[in-house]
Amino acid sequence: MDERAALALLEGELDPVGDDAAVVDGLIVTTDMLHERTDFPPGTSRYTAGWRSVGASLSDVAAMGAGATAAVAAYAAPEFVEDELLAFVRGARDVCELVDGEYVGGDLDGHEEFTVATTAIGRTDDPVPRSGARPGDVVCVTGTLGRSAAALELFRRGERETDPDARGRANELFRFEPRIAAGRALAPHATAMMDSSDGLARSLHQLTEASDCGFAIDGEAIPVDDAVRSVSETDREALERATTFGEDFELVATVPETALEAVRDAVDVPLSTIGTVLESDDGISLDGEPLADRGYTHGEG
Repeated sequence: MDERAALALLEGELDPVGDDAAVVDGLIVTTDMLHERTDFPPGTSRYTAGWRSVGASLSDVAAMGAGATAAVAAYAAPEFVEDELLAFVRGARDVCELVDGEYVGGDLDGHEEFTVATTAIGRTDDPVPRSGARPGDVVCVTGTLGRSAAALELFRRGERETDPDARGRANELFRFEPRIAAGRALAPHATAMMDSSDGLARSLHQLTEASDCGFAIDGEAIPVDDAVRSVSETDREALERATTFGEDFELVATVPETALEAVRDAVDVPLSTIGTVLESDDGISLDGEPLADRGYTHGEG
């Protein structure tokens, strides 16, 4: 059973399940777990690991349109190495400070594999779910897509020692900015929103399930990051990576077309309009062709 099947199973036991974070009386709560084998390629610094682990949970807070309050992390490793532990905490603290949140500690444990469990909390009186997209809305994406796909390729090159600067560039790409400010700016206008941690294609399928809608996406409008273009042999390969790899932690939102100008004025990062919301019977298409449900899933394979 993979992650998606497990979530479907839990829908019968927990209500509600399906948004990026839970909402409890205006408090936004989310938790994530990352493992060295699946989430931190060889060459990932502990500073980057701290930043990325906590940043992943902060991204869920952003997807709900909330402000960041605080985060904690449980750090488990075969042994505690002073430089590694300090670097991790500094990365976690710095990403929190970037979005006006606070890193307030956590827990330590011994474990055979470096593993991190993080929890972030935020606040909003008007959270944005995944379930409100309506036909006629436009589909928007913050920032660019494909940074993490490019980073993984650079980590591989660094491991093969074919590029002495590859690991440094890869770590920089892995340290994303959680879109807290953009999420708050989008919130008054967005009808549905989530982050792109599972990839754009899978995010669209998840929004379809939640909102009972379809999408028509324009491939040329998808904001493909220059870094993934530089490690791809063709533009088609770069687009494929940007669309399906995931782990970019950008926001995917639907907004009424009439609100688009106000949204662009409010959001502090590049915002791309990549398509429109359709009726559910129309399905999901990319340049007129069906867009497969492909992306990152824990427990797959």
